[in-house]
Amino acid sequence: MNEYYEMIGVASSDDGENLKDVEKAEGIRTIAVSMTRKITPFKDLVAVYKLYRVIKKEKPFIVHSHTPKAGTLGMLAAKLAGVPNRIHTIAGLPLLETSGNKRKLLNFVEKFTYACATLVLPNSFGLRDIILEHNFCKAPKLKVLGNGSSNGIDVNHYSNQGVNLNEANLLKQQLNILEKDTVFVFVGRVVADKGINELVAAFNEISKSNINTKLIIVGPSEKDLDPIDPQTEQIIKNNKNIHAVGSIVDIRPYVFISDIFVFPSYREGFPNVILQANSMEKPCIVTDINGNNELITHNYNGLIIPPKDIISLKQAMLNLLNNPDQTLKLASNCRQNIVKKYKREYIWNETLKLYKSLE
Repeated sequence: MNEYYEMIGVASSDDGENLKDVEKAEGIRTIAVSMTRKITPFKDLVAVYKLYRVIKKEKPFIVHSHTPKAGTLGMLAAKLAGVPNRIHTIAGLPLLETSGNKRKLLNFVEKFTYACATLVLPNSFGLRDIILEHNFCKAPKLKVLGNGSSNGIDVNHYSNQGVNLNEANLLKQQLNILEKDTVFVFVGRVVADKGINELVAAFNEISKSNINTKLIIVGPSEKDLDPIDPQTEQIIKNNKNIHAVGSIVDIRPYVFISDIFVFPSYREGFPNVILQANSMEKPCIVTDINGNNELITHNYNGLIIPPKDIISLKQAMLNLLNNPDQTLKLASNCRQNIVKKYKREYIWNETLKLYKSLE
């Protein structure tokens, strides 16, 4: 984008140090504005004021926000500063898993955010339908770019050919994975909303009678925001066939050494990890929610199960475990779908066309 516009990246940071890598990688200026992920009224007002000051000084033609908190604060600050084009991308709705007074508050905040924006970009068609169903805004303000996704995927990077075989074999040794093992993998935040409790419970039952199975859990935990159950933590600790490896910069070796990707999330926008897994020819077991069910077609490139259903999840995992020919057939359909519809260059061009249309 910086070939066509002067781009400035604004993100939450206390000192700006963690934005240096972004500056170097993307060749743009960055500005740090501290923002919390929780509901913190006083800190949020301070952040709005700081964002307003930045926007008034820089005088942007477009302010394009991502993530719920940055969207609310950024769209308000941009509107107060008189920015003509205020675009907010929706990559998921955390409020869908809340209730009571908190849900009412989050519903109000969502509507307020969209009211401050001039255009709202849900990153999936299912998410667009949910927004309309909840009357967060009217249809003319909504647009899905291309076939969905916020940024597409680098299909050359997420390719089996891009993985170092020596590194992959070393990883297998470290995780005690044998050639006869069937390996399930999850990539994402290790939180309740991602279905980790159900996944661990299902795998724990499977592994009791199938010793040649492994589960790799890749991703950071968020014990303050959405912790997994203590029982789940104990199973992860005690089951020697479960490997929770934490946050990993390059997930490709972990996906490469796996056979089946499992993603039993409760809510999504348009999950990048499914794009990445399918691009690396791994069939996916996913829950029947927006985003997931737009990327996965049942019995074509994966299996779709109900959310929050341990029995269905266990059955789907056993189905592929016991039918390796079916797993291979699903795998053979994965990559071609991603290359055809979700290459990042395609999404970039759709975004650029949108920006150009506003000039």
